[in-house]
Parts: sequence; C-alpha cells; structure tokens
Amino acid sequence: MKHLDDQEQRIIRALIRNPRSSDNRISTLTGVPVRTVSRKRVRLEQEGILSYYASVDMQAKGTGRFSTQHMLTIKFKLGITHSQIVQEIRHEPNVADVFSELIRDSYIAEIEGHIALVMVVEGESDSDVAENVQGKIIPSLQKNHGEDSILELKTIRLLDPIRRLHNYLPMVNMKEGFVVENWPDDAIFVE
Repeated sequence: MKHLDDQEQRIIRALIRNPRSSDNRISTLTGVPVRTVSRKRVRLEQEGILSYYASVDMQAKGTGRFSTQHMLTIKFKLGITHSQIVQEIRHEPNVADVFSELIRDSYIAEIEGHIALVMVVEGESDSDVAENVQGKIIPSLQKNHGEDSILELKTIRLLDPIRRLHNYLPMVNMKEGFVVENWPDDAIFVE
C-alpha cells in the first residue's frame, strides 16, 4: 500500500475535478509548486495509481445507441482458475472487437470459492442482450473452458448509475463531464 502525502492528495483531487488540467493550473489550485506537480503526477501515473480514460454514455441520455444494461454474473465450475481467465482474456480475438461493443465493464470475481466473471452488457433491448450473451459471450467462454464450464448465470437489469469510481455521482455532482465547481474538496475521496 502506498501512502499518499498531502501534496499528492491535493494534486489527485484537482485531477478528479478535471483530469485535463495542466500542471500549471493544478499548481495554482493546490498551492503545490509546478515542478513538484509535474514530478509527482508523472510518478503517480508510472506507478499505476493515476490513470485516465474517456467514458461515452451509450444509453438514452447519451448517444442513445443502447437502451438497456444488464449486469451478468457467470460462475465457473471448480478447477477453472483466475490465471486461466486472464490468459483467455489476453488471447481471445473477440475481446478486441466483438466484446468491446457488447461489454461496458467487466471484472474477474470469486463467488463461494468459484472463479466468476461479472460484466455489464449493453444492448438495444433486453432480448438483444440475451441474444448476445447466449449467442456470443457464452459460446466463447465454453470454447475456451469446455461445454460444462459454466455452473450458473445470473442477470440483473440496471437502471441508472449512482456512483462511479468513488467520486463521480452523475445525478448529483457532474455537469458537462466534470465535477461541479461548488463540490467540496473534502467530499472528494482520495485516501
């Protein structure tokens, strides 16, 4: 575990508010010297503590491409290991193209001693999600791990996001893709 010092915490809070902020802007906002901001930001990125990405809302409030999301839990039989799942993900050709369209988020999990996948699958309708899960995702997993590899599949239909990545509450503190200015610094969780 890495302990974040006070300057690092202030830098990260500024980046949570706006990840596109320049080192000069962060220095102005935090009172941390610009050279220190630059050095600490680079080190935090290299250590994997900070990462950045763009999120595109594909639901009705965004692009409207998809109208439903389902959270799936796919529980594997005993004997399928975490490392096998990691290897499959690294070598499955569909991960790069087909699955990037279907799967919004995914995680390797453990349920009652079994390795599992938890994923959020998007689709145009509930039946579209079911068709893609049964016609594309499940066959791919069975191809890699055997026809009898899946013990259980559970789905939950998701309605609206409440919180993302600890600090982003789309219904509460987000406007035009950023944390609103009047959101208090002490409400931004860093450590």
